[in-house]
Amino acid sequence: MVAAMSGGVDSAVAAARAVEAGHEVTGIHLALSRNPQSYRSGARGCCTIEDSNDARRAADVIGIPFYVWDLSDRFHQDVVVDFMDTYAAGQTPNPCLRCNEKIKFAAVLDRALALGFDAVATGHYARLEPTADGGVELHRAADHGKDQSYVLGVLDDRQLRHSLFPLGDTPKEQVRREAAARGLLVADKPDSHDICFVADGDSTGWLREKLGDRAPNQGGAIVDEAGEVLGEHQGTYGFTIGQRKGLRLGKPAADGKPRFVLDIEPVSGTVTVGPRERLAVERIRADRPRWCGAPLAPASTSEVTVQLRAHGDEHRGVVHVDAAGETVEIELIDPAFGIAPGQAAVLYQGSRVVGSATITATERITA
Repeated sequence: MVAAMSGGVDSAVAAARAVEAGHEVTGIHLALSRNPQSYRSGARGCCTIEDSNDARRAADVIGIPFYVWDLSDRFHQDVVVDFMDTYAAGQTPNPCLRCNEKIKFAAVLDRALALGFDAVATGHYARLEPTADGGVELHRAADHGKDQSYVLGVLDDRQLRHSLFPLGDTPKEQVRREAAARGLLVADKPDSHDICFVADGDSTGWLREKLGDRAPNQGGAIVDEAGEVLGEHQGTYGFTIGQRKGLRLGKPAADGKPRFVLDIEPVSGTVTVGPRERLAVERIRADRPRWCGAPLAPASTSEVTVQLRAHGDEHRGVVHVDAAGETVEIELIDPAFGIAPGQAAVLYQGSRVVGSATITATERITA
């Protein structure tokens, strides 16, 4: 078994538990940039030189072989370029979810299986449960505050069958205590929250530099719903649906209430703002569904709950799968606010993750 070791506390304890469970474990760390200094600085538990060294030391303490796998080219194309392209289209991507889909449970798993390993273990907080027919289901972690099932909602049945999440039933603070008891120096290492490939955390500045002369970098007008110009901006990549801060509007709203980004039009460079109530969404259309285990049948209708952000609330809804099984439409019983194309809609039934799809359009509640 391969244990993906990021250099953080979670993956280190997951590797140690896999060894204790009787698996023959080899630790690997992913080199995601040919120039690590171009990615996030500081020891935060992802992909810096410090993180690689932390992972190696943890593997030494656990007593397992350790290797670094260079996936920088694949990561750049499948995650970094996808991030840029999605923002350039006026949408809002989730790079961590894309990394799980394309890197950790595709490129890594494929290489591991080709080398004769049977599974990949990670420090994600989620649970796998066997089914009566010999399959496997993905479920929320016992510690809902640390649950990461949302970003794993892109995994298919084959990937889940070759995955192991040893921390799924354990609260985070217990994991830290266990790491300290095992002598792992990462026991108190801070969690990683920022986008790993944006070195200083300034994603707007990073996009401005990387997008160069592409259309969204040319700036444009910030307008209200009537089309009145309220301000100017330097590029639509600096905005996302539902954003309130950083709008820098020259004219306050007549009612004195804050305004939020309602729409982003990357071709003209127009950003439309308005009151929060105009962000309420009652219907979502999404494509590229990926099913975690048994899929929902084409032309079927099912009751679900829907999570629309990595740490967002669940919303009750009904999902309709089209006849070809290629798109889904979700009617929200509980309206959601600030939902943007490009985000993932992850579907649940109870604690079980049914699957996910990428949002292409939303329909707002009309007054």
